[in-house]
Amino acid sequence: MGSRKHNSAEARKEARKSVYSATLRNCPTSPRKMRLVADMIRGMDVERGLQVLKLSPKEAAGRVYKLLASAIANWQVKNEGSRVEDASLFIKEISVDGGRMLKRLSTAPQGRAYRVRKRSNHVTLILGSRPQNEVITNHDNQ
Repeated sequence: MGSRKHNSAEARKEARKSVYSATLRNCPTSPRKMRLVADMIRGMDVERGLQVLKLSPKEAAGRVYKLLASAIANWQVKNEGSRVEDASLFIKEISVDGGRMLKRLSTAPQGRAYRVRKRSNHVTLILGSRPQNEVITNHDNQ
């Protein structure tokens, strides 16, 4: 491996140490339904996001709750000895992309067939920590 390639690989590795994320792949929910849940919690504090997801009646909220818990666990692995409450973590970025699509046929009148597309999605969640002087205490505007 060349030195330039090695240096850039080391830089990427160092940058990855400060990023706390979790990814959910091929979730069998349509991306449109999942985006409703993702928009609900984007920018929220982690504790408040967990509460909102737990109380949400949407089916996709359970999957995103589990994903957020996984991202918190990833943060705890990289920051041993620190408490989540003291770190003022928030959901910095959450994105929903279309995933694999299962294509099926459904019967239609007069011997025809309609195509049914069963959609899935990929969800990526990235946590960030706010500086201590920037912590938002009023959550009514979110």
